[in-house]
Amino acid sequence: MGDFNLALVIVAIVVCVLVFIFNVYLLVNYQHPDDANQAYFPKFVVVLGLSIAAISILMLPADVANRQACQHAIYNGACNLTLPMKDLWLAIYILDAILVFFVIPFAMFYYEGDQDKSVGKRIKSALLWVITTAIVCGLVLGILYGLVGKVDFTVRHLSSATTSFPSTWEFTSSRQCIESGSHQCSAYTASVSAEQTWTMQATFPEYVVALATIVGSVLFSIFGGVGIACLPLGLIFSFIRRPKAVITRSQYIKEATELGKKARELKKAADALHQEERSSSKGRKWRKNVKAVEKELLLLEEDVKALEEMYPQGEKAETAWAMTVLGYLANLVLGILGLIVSVAWVAHIVIYLLINPPLSPFLNEVFIKLDDIWGLLGTAAFAFFCFYLLLAVIAGAMMLGLRLVFITIHPMKWGATLMNSFLFNVGLILLCSISVIQFCSTAFAYYAQATAAQEIFGHTLQSLRGIKYLYKYNVFQIAFIVLAGLTFVYYAAFGWRRKKPSGRFQLSS
Repeated sequence: MGDFNLALVIVAIVVCVLVFIFNVYLLVNYQHPDDANQAYFPKFVVVLGLSIAAISILMLPADVANRQACQHAIYNGACNLTLPMKDLWLAIYILDAILVFFVIPFAMFYYEGDQDKSVGKRIKSALLWVITTAIVCGLVLGILYGLVGKVDFTVRHLSSATTSFPSTWEFTSSRQCIESGSHQCSAYTASVSAEQTWTMQATFPEYVVALATIVGSVLFSIFGGVGIACLPLGLIFSFIRRPKAVITRSQYIKEATELGKKARELKKAADALHQEERSSSKGRKWRKNVKAVEKELLLLEEDVKALEEMYPQGEKAETAWAMTVLGYLANLVLGILGLIVSVAWVAHIVIYLLINPPLSPFLNEVFIKLDDIWGLLGTAAFAFFCFYLLLAVIAGAMMLGLRLVFITIHPMKWGATLMNSFLFNVGLILLCSISVIQFCSTAFAYYAQATAAQEIFGHTLQSLRGIKYLYKYNVFQIAFIVLAGLTFVYYAAFGWRRKKPSGRFQLSS
């Protein structure tokens, strides 16, 4: 066991270091040039948040490997586990909740504060918002924990008569118990009246994780359900809507003139909104107009990019067009692979979670067989399926943000992502990562059995008073499947159409 334990610790340390380095790389390459050499606190929060989200996803495979250290023990308590996974789970998710509800909002309020104000005033304004949020969250958590922070376990009282110790042990299909002539043991013949409810107070850290999971599950069901379909289909239909040939110079001038006119309209609208903001008249209409300008600006950037693709310029114009064609081919390949993964996810949810009893372990068996081929192959496949759900959440949030007024758009662009967009997406990833782990621990319960994650997310969470019914009736899974189906229908009906440029833009009065 010693060699196994040492190897697991080394792998855990190396993976954490690699995750941190990779997230720093993402930050450096995705950040906007305006944020270079400044906004260091938001950047620290972004790297920390992304690292915690990635590590939390990888902790479930680590939990499985940690439990395998005791696979030859008679019972789980018969050996010392390498890592205290339950304590690590609670620590990670308490830190997750603190980042989502306090640190990230503070960083966003500070970053988006009026640049004309001093640093002290911006910090004071951000602290006021965060302290107010902390008081409200503390009161809500305290009241709920005091009133309904209990766990109701359904147990069955079993009893049997005593019998003399046998001299031989011979069990067959017709004799399953010690007692002669008995075909079923007391555990099978117990009456329904033997069932009782065992109530106990949940620990406060577990209750915080549970409530954070509920909030994350609502967002995950909406964004993840939409994203699981739009992520691969968006790539496939981008190939279908791709430019088929290079346009002429006259067509380019005509399109560029129209885009320039649209850009001037948006500049005028943005100036008017900025002036309105300075006059402290920020109401519902102002926020609606800001959202409309952000949406039109994002669509304008997409139109400019499409125009540049259709009319490459410079000495390497032919090379640029070839790279454009290869890029769309890559989108098609990735879209088809993503569609396979999405269909596998949806099929697994229906087969293993929604149908009782499950028709098949499905992906559980796939991971186990991959582990038999090579020890880390099943773990890597399992981690990929979990990370894919997080990518689906981001894709779903982006799609709904372009179509719903009450969802703010925060696109992630290579070399052009502002820190507030970074912070928003990191907060969304952190919040949904809790529910993704809970979702995966339930969906892959056969593969991840007897782990600390199952103890927290399987037994305790699904037995909490008032919350357990959401999991008992598979509310989140059903919502996930329904939204995935509706998104698929939407793309089948409208996804193949080429987007038409919008007309003259005007602010709502």
